[in-house]
Amino acid sequence: MSTVHITDLTLRDGHQSLIATRMRTADMLPICDQLDRIGFWSLEVWGGATFDACLRYLKEDPWERLRKLRAALPNTRLQMLLRGQNLLGYRHYSDDVVRMFVARAAENGMDVFRIFDALNDIRNLKVAIDAVRDCGKHAQGTICYTTSPVHSVSGFVAMARELAAMGCDSIALKDMAGLLTPMVTAELVSEIISAVDLPLHLHTHATAGTAEMCQLKAIEHGCRHIDTAITSFAGGASHPPTESMVAALRDTDYDTGLDLKALQEIGFYFHEVRKKYHQFESEFTGLDTRVQVFQVPGGMISNLYTQLREQGALDQMNEVLTEIPAVREDLGYPPLVTPTSQIVGTQAVLNVLTGTRYGTITNEVKLYLQGRYGRAPGRINTIVRQQAIGNEDIIEIRPADLLKDEMDFLRGQIGELARNEEDVMIYAMFPEVGREYLEQRANNTLIPEPLEPVSNGQDGGKGRPTEFNVTLHGETYHIMVTGTGHQTEDNRPFYMTVDGVPEEILVETLDMIYPETESGEEKRPLKGSKRPRATQPGHVTTSMPGNIIDVLVSEGDRVEAGAPVLVTEAMKMETEIQAPIAGIVKAVHVSKGDAVNPDETLIEIGD
Repeated sequence: MSTVHITDLTLRDGHQSLIATRMRTADMLPICDQLDRIGFWSLEVWGGATFDACLRYLKEDPWERLRKLRAALPNTRLQMLLRGQNLLGYRHYSDDVVRMFVARAAENGMDVFRIFDALNDIRNLKVAIDAVRDCGKHAQGTICYTTSPVHSVSGFVAMARELAAMGCDSIALKDMAGLLTPMVTAELVSEIISAVDLPLHLHTHATAGTAEMCQLKAIEHGCRHIDTAITSFAGGASHPPTESMVAALRDTDYDTGLDLKALQEIGFYFHEVRKKYHQFESEFTGLDTRVQVFQVPGGMISNLYTQLREQGALDQMNEVLTEIPAVREDLGYPPLVTPTSQIVGTQAVLNVLTGTRYGTITNEVKLYLQGRYGRAPGRINTIVRQQAIGNEDIIEIRPADLLKDEMDFLRGQIGELARNEEDVMIYAMFPEVGREYLEQRANNTLIPEPLEPVSNGQDGGKGRPTEFNVTLHGETYHIMVTGTGHQTEDNRPFYMTVDGVPEEILVETLDMIYPETESGEEKRPLKGSKRPRATQPGHVTTSMPGNIIDVLVSEGDRVEAGAPVLVTEAMKMETEIQAPIAGIVKAVHVSKGDAVNPDETLIEIGD
């Protein structure tokens, strides 16, 4: 018998792929005892976007989640996804931060660290791999699979040899976009198995509908570890179903030995859990073969859909999908995985919406083109690079070699808000969101985003949001309202978002959302903006909805055309907004942390 071992991804990548990483710890713990008795090789429970989502949306301590899952799963290896020198954030961290993060994760219960680099730059993996081994834990080196003129089977095999030489305990072949096809899988797996004497794990997404065939071909050619998700969180942008693969391999030489009936009971549990998160279901949950053309992962497509919908530009989705491979080529064919998927995707959206390719360039693209994320797999478009960074020096060394130790600085920055080193890591990974979380915890004001009520089937589906636009005082707001409770009740809760910001309100009718004063004058919206519309050449605007990260000028400052005046964040990428004309700053209508939309005047510049 050549038993095939399964890593189940439901508690991390399964819900990250299908419901925007929104599953709460409270919905994980009740099923842990049953999961623990199955006999999985490991359970992926942490890393990726879970850390960010816990802080930003769920208002949970991600470290506490890890500790609770460790206690609830005493007999099963816990696994996480780690972005090499990026850890769980979107920049490179100094080596002392990487070592501290790995040490704290290991101490809090992590067993297996799947370590990857978005560029497959092996230099960005070494410190994390060494740190995991120093903690006595399992270091799994990862190959990010993609297709391009500069990627090949021989190149991936060479990387597998390098990972083995670095001391990895196993190798993961990570097909984050679902680009593998069965025959290529057979060739690639066979070559890696022949070249490296380490266990090989196959991770692939079901987006294009080929994942189960790829897994079977991998198994036939020597792979003994596959990643799956419980059926309720499988398929589409997620992964092959655990129960289906167990059934397919039963009574063969590759039998997993797992109890199919017990797995089905777990599937019934998650079927009910998923209903609670219906508001986060993507429009792109089913099979989508466009990934084979545009090479865009399913989760990336859903993010693009949301961004374009917010701007009323869904009709330009195909233009964006066409632009993504073009931007990827300009940037030297990086694999599309966090953070490079965000880097490429956001720039493609800007190129399309502004009507000018690289007229606006995100800070992350500039850093990438300078070499601060590592070595690009292919040749970078020199014209784009010149446009983005001018004559700045290109970094050829490992980017983290330029970084000084950061731990003491980070401890000083977050101060008494941090109770321990885990809290310092929260701040390090996401400075703005992390600080906000820690402040709210200190003030006992942590409030998770509301879950929309589930339709009971008797309201004609009215549990789904009602969406409309409201124009008030010349400003337009996108409103989403979901009602709950019985319609005969005098007062019942409504759940409302205004321009994407959730508000739970108690109203009798929608007329009460904007009540009138005794004088008959309308009040301002609960959430909104008093900023004037952009109508003049000196009005500074943004191309995409986002948040203000920094305001670089004050009233009275003189600025030159093209000088940076604001830094915004959209799709987790930062962009410098430049002065459209030279002149004096007459008014600043934004502050750090503000949400902003296109066509609003953020800063006024005049003579």
